[in-house]
Amino acid sequence: MSFLGLSSNKAKAPKKSSHGSSLQKQYLQKEYAEQTLGSGNLRLAVHLPEGEDLNEWLAVNTVDFFNQINMLYGTITEFCTPQDCPVMSAGPKYEYHWKDDFQFKKPARVSAPVYVDHLMSWVQAQLDNEAIFPSKIGVEFPANFKTLVTDIFRRLFRVYAHIYATHFSVIVSLGEEAHLNTSFKHFILFVKEFDLIDPKELAPLSDLIESLISQTKN
Repeated sequence: MSFLGLSSNKAKAPKKSSHGSSLQKQYLQKEYAEQTLGSGNLRLAVHLPEGEDLNEWLAVNTVDFFNQINMLYGTITEFCTPQDCPVMSAGPKYEYHWKDDFQFKKPARVSAPVYVDHLMSWVQAQLDNEAIFPSKIGVEFPANFKTLVTDIFRRLFRVYAHIYATHFSVIVSLGEEAHLNTSFKHFILFVKEFDLIDPKELAPLSDLIESLISQTKN
């Protein structure tokens, strides 16, 4: 029962949001999200703000969730080692193998720390790719942008799944459970709002998701 881990045992440096529109626009989007999060209305926080571009909203939130998950994982890296987490999993029924288009062209069974290290580096490379996440005003997002974002969110979910399945007792001991639950609830509401993850992929945490969603304000 394992699945998280950075080979360096350090979280990646947070990625800054800077896509396609002005900094002022990005600030307003983030301010909107923070205001709605602060009100406790997570359902409202995930809605596309009136007049905003969908791809821009997806991009800004992709960066923010990447940073959130990265920091949450960073709190438990010393407990997620190749010895404690020899495979990437989310409980006994769910094991994840790493695959990319470069070093691992076929799915490979690796330890959780190695898996997460590859995952975070893979996401960071996409966020830094101007052809996918343009930072210049007026540059269009690629036509398949939502598909690319879907793949990112699908894999980021696995980090949450591993934390809950394997390291939740550590999270509780650190007093981080409220932060984790709020972040995960926000994440799930967002992916459901924009249909970013196949429900089958969410199966490892289906009971938790149902419980969190039922507690969320309409």
